[in-house]
Amino acid sequence: MADTIFIKNLLIRGIIGINPDERVNKQDILINIEMQADTSPAAQSDDIVHAVNYRTITKKVIKLVEDTSYFLVEKLVQEIANVCLENQQVAKVRVTVEKPGAIRFAESVGITIERTRDAA
Repeated sequence: MADTIFIKNLLIRGIIGINPDERVNKQDILINIEMQADTSPAAQSDDIVHAVNYRTITKKVIKLVEDTSYFLVEKLVQEIANVCLENQQVAKVRVTVEKPGAIRFAESVGITIERTRDAA
């Protein structure tokens, strides 16, 4: 059974990009995460020990974005997927990273990837 746990529209400021101003000035980074996991053990026990703790994962993602300065969104989105897959209950993750306002006339640009535990 695969249930979906999601973190929607997590907005963090960080250094990402190849242009000189992007290497100095923090910009908005919008993140969406969907994790596939069996939530039935947590539903049955009503105990956080059996759940995917999305608060813990969110804190790790925030720390990653704030403490790193990758050149490419491709690298950041992969590292966020790796953070999610550190949790042994997460079998599959879908991560979208967007840079709002990065391109003139576009609301946002970004990348979506899917990774599984087997591929991690």
